[in-house]
Amino acid sequence: MEYTWQKRGYGDLLMLAHPLHLKLLSTSSSATVLESLRYKSLDGDLVGVVGDTWLLKPDAIPVTWHSLKGIKEDHHREEIISALVQNVDALDSSADVTSASFVLIAEEVCHLDVVPKIRNYLKSMIEPWLDGSFGPNGFLYDPTWGGLITKLGSKDSGGDFGFGIYNDHHYHLGYFLYAIAVLVKIDNLWGKKYRPQVYALAADYMTLGKKGEGSSSVYTRLRCFDFFKLHSWAGGLTEFTDGRNQESTSEAVNGYYSAALLGLAYGDIELAAVASTVLAFEIHAAKMWWQVKEEDTLYPSDFTAENRVVGVLWSTKRDSGLWFAPKEWKECRLGIQLLPILPVSEILFSDVKFAKQLVDWTLPALDREGGVGEGWKGFLYALESMYDKDGAMEKVKGLKGHDDGNSLSNLLWWIHSRNSGDE
Repeated sequence: MEYTWQKRGYGDLLMLAHPLHLKLLSTSSSATVLESLRYKSLDGDLVGVVGDTWLLKPDAIPVTWHSLKGIKEDHHREEIISALVQNVDALDSSADVTSASFVLIAEEVCHLDVVPKIRNYLKSMIEPWLDGSFGPNGFLYDPTWGGLITKLGSKDSGGDFGFGIYNDHHYHLGYFLYAIAVLVKIDNLWGKKYRPQVYALAADYMTLGKKGEGSSSVYTRLRCFDFFKLHSWAGGLTEFTDGRNQESTSEAVNGYYSAALLGLAYGDIELAAVASTVLAFEIHAAKMWWQVKEEDTLYPSDFTAENRVVGVLWSTKRDSGLWFAPKEWKECRLGIQLLPILPVSEILFSDVKFAKQLVDWTLPALDREGGVGEGWKGFLYALESMYDKDGAMEKVKGLKGHDDGNSLSNLLWWIHSRNSGDE
C-alpha cells in the first residue's frame, strides 16, 4: 500500500509515523526516517518521516480453506470424523453459521458423506436473508450512509447488536460471508444464483471505490478499516467520549479472511487480493497493539505487567475490560481475541512464546469463584495445544460444552493440525 501526500509550497514534507508504519515501511521507499525526532503517544513513539510518498509492504498472508500443516496421522483423522459425524447429526436451527467449517474439516479428513446435510442446513439458514423471506427481519440498503442495515436495526438502534447504526459490520457480515464462501465453493450453481445478493453483503465493508459524485459505488469505501491506523474500528455511528473502538481483532480478521475466501470461491482475483491485503494489515495491527508480550515496551510497564491482551482498544485509551466482561475474566479476554478458530488463526497467533505467556496469564482465572463457562475454556486449550498438544487434548476431551461458534470437531481439527515441532 502506498501513501501519496498532497502538499502545498516548497521543501520536503515531514510527517509522523506510528510503530506499525515504521515496521512495514519498505526499504525501497523514497521516504527517510528521522530516528532522533520522536513524540510520545498512546500508540507508541511517533517518529519523523521525510518524503512525499510512503510504501508499506506487509508480509503476505496465506489464505487457505484448510489448515496450513495438515493432519498426518490416520487415527487422528478417525477421531475427528467420529466427532464430526456427531456434530453434523446434531445440526438444527439453533446452530451457528460457523458450522460451515464442518464442510472444510470433512474435506480435510476425506469424509465427504456429511457434506450434503451441512450444505442443506446452510442453505436453509442463509437463503431467507438473501431472498428477503426471513419473516420480520432482513437486509435493507441505507442511502444516507451507503450501507446495509436490517429491518430491526432500522427501528431500534440496539437491534441486531447495533447493526442499524453500523456497529460491528465487519464482524457480523464476515460470519455471513464465511458460510456463503463455503457454499459457493461446493455449489457453484447456488453461488451463481445468489451472486448479486452476496456481493451486496461484501460491498458493505469491502468496497474500494469512493461513494459520491462521479463514482459508480453506492457503498462507503472499506467501511470499517482505517487506512492510517492500519486496523479496523467497530463502533459504527455511535459517538463515544474516548473516540472509536474495537474489541475483537480475531473477528475483524475473520471478516477479511472470509471476504478473501469469497474471492477465491468466485474466482474474483481483485476481491481476494484486496481482502488479503487488508487482512495482513489487520493481523499486523493486532500483534502490535492488542497482543501484549511480557517483554514489550510499547505500553507503560505497569500496564504490560498486568495485561497480556488489550480488552477494548480506543482512540484515546486502552481498556483491560470488555464490553461484556470485567478485566478479571481473563478467559473471555483471551477468547474474544481468538474466536472463531480458523486456518488463519495460525497466523494471528504465530508466536508460540506469546501464546504460552497468554495461557499462563489466563489459567488462574479458571479457578474463579462462581465458575467459568466451558465454551471459553475451549479457546484457552486451543492456544495451549500450540506447545502442549497432549495436555490440551486431555482438557478438551473433558469439556462439557463448547462456544456457539466452536465444537469438538473444530478443536480436534485444530489440535491435530499442530506440528510436533509446535510442542
